[in-house]
Amino acid sequence: MNRVLNNNMKVKVVNKSENTLPEYATKLSAGLDIRANERVTVFPTDRKMVKTGLFVELPEGYEIQIRPRSGLAFKQGITVLNSPGTIDADYRGEIGVILINHGDEPFVVEKGERICQMVLAKHDTIDWEEVEELSTTERGEGGFGHTGK
Repeated sequence: MNRVLNNNMKVKVVNKSENTLPEYATKLSAGLDIRANERVTVFPTDRKMVKTGLFVELPEGYEIQIRPRSGLAFKQGITVLNSPGTIDADYRGEIGVILINHGDEPFVVEKGERICQMVLAKHDTIDWEEVEELSTTERGEGGFGHTGK
């Protein structure tokens, strides 16, 4: 699908699979659909690393986030275990996706099947400023469940 947006970024990719390059399902999709490069069975409560055959070179200051596909999660109980997974700009290995089966039946990932989405994200880095104390807020140290909801 051709996208005509002003913010497209060129990303170098090596595709060692027989699959087409990742694509956006619709014109305004944030994530590209990623396909499996192997057939894998994921048993209930099991987790498997699924190879994609994709290798990328990202510009500094960017990452790729690997996210579950909502249809697989809802219909089959299949999700990305470390969601979102991060592909750093200096990583040059094959992109692998860790899937887990929260369903009751074994799930067979077929070669070429869409298994997750990838989203390109810009990020900043932290320069720590060590201080003796932080500013106060209305929330303060209120953590999990502090609003009563």
